Amino acid sequence: MRIAHVICVMAAVSLPAAISAQEKKQGNDSTLSEAGKIAARPAHDVGIANKKVPPVLQRAAAAPYSLQGTASCGQLSSGIASLNSALGPDFGEKAAVSGSKAGQIAKIAGETVVDTIIPFRGLVREVSGAAAAQRRMQAATYAGLARRGFLRGVARGKGCRI
Repeated sequence: MRIAHVICVMAAVSLPAAISAQEKKQGNDSTLSEAGKIAARPAHDVGIANKKVPPVLQRAAAAPYSLQGTASCGQLSSGIASLNSALGPDFGEKAAVSGSKAGQIAKIAGETVVDTIIPFRGLVREVSGAAAAQRRMQAATYAGLARRGFLRGVARGKGCRI
């Protein structure tokens, strides 16, 4: 049983690394970043390396439909930009496509292998508090999406070019 775990860990580390080496030759560094994220998943599962909710999303969660910061087009633009930095591009904006099909397959394979390392993963995540931290991050993300949509609507109503 331990040998299977060692093989799984080696595969999870080496497969994305091999794909990233090939993609790096092609000028794409995103797979290396993804491999690092995948390798860190067990640390997140036990609550060691949980992400903190960014302050802009905390403010959005506290008052997603507040009119504070909506007095001018500059304020609206600044508010939308700060949310974009935390959330990524909005639905209407073009997102950069990165990685190859092989890189995407390696990512999925790596995630699957790493997720099988921790037995009873869901229970471990609940006990460690990692699941609660993820729920807080998701709630803040949803509030940030609502806030960004609200700010875009206010900007459109005022005739601002965003």
